[in-house]
Amino acid sequence: MSEDIPVIAIRNLHKRYGALEVLKGVDITAHRGDVVSLIGSSGSGKSTLLRCANLLEDSQQGDITFKGEPVHWKGEGLQRRPADPKQVLRIRTNLSMVFQQFNLWSHLTILQNVMEAPVTVLGRDREEAEAAARKYLDKVGIGDKADAWPAQLSGGQQQRAAIARALCMEPEALLFDEPTSALDPELEQEVVRVIKGLADEGRTMLIVTHDMKMAHDVSDHVVFLHQGLIEEEGAPEQLFGAPKSERLQGFLSSTMAA
Repeated sequence: MSEDIPVIAIRNLHKRYGALEVLKGVDITAHRGDVVSLIGSSGSGKSTLLRCANLLEDSQQGDITFKGEPVHWKGEGLQRRPADPKQVLRIRTNLSMVFQQFNLWSHLTILQNVMEAPVTVLGRDREEAEAAARKYLDKVGIGDKADAWPAQLSGGQQQRAAIARALCMEPEALLFDEPTSALDPELEQEVVRVIKGLADEGRTMLIVTHDMKMAHDVSDHVVFLHQGLIEEEGAPEQLFGAPKSERLQGFLSSTMAA
């Protein structure tokens, strides 16, 4: 893939739930190796944008392109849906999502959780998938928990297992939806260290986060969403050091004071 072609490109994206318009025309681009953080108040549309990017939610207007390939749509407005299920599966398996609430299967061991999707979705050989799963569990620092059950792990360890599961799909990009907000501060730092390590490796990531320090430290580009629109965006030094928008100034003041 040419370095000029973004991994993810979103143009003029609109998302409605009935009469409620959550996204009102948003543009986001992430090239290979970019870390883009989405910040903003609750209800600003951050998580919805991430879910639309991964085609977990249907958008009503706008274009989504993955590695230069546009998503094909059928229908219009609230009836708009992706036209090609095979394309949706291909894109979704290349955009691995890490959720706020871990979403580990309680009846599978940590190792089984991490290797399940590569075997069932990608059709990988079980031995190959197990070797990759163990590698990624080591990478996130919980290789010794491979045979444990999710309930035996702390929240921070469970989230790191979820990150290993996402990595085991060998995706083109990782999408993080508030990956630390369900954790207490000590466990949060375990996960932040892993995400920083992935950023240092040059992984392509879209991160929805309430953690302004992490957004500052790991991002190449930060987007501040307000009521479904991009209020301000730019390099982290610019947004956090010299915000131009009064709304962003107020948002940062309130989050720093919290």
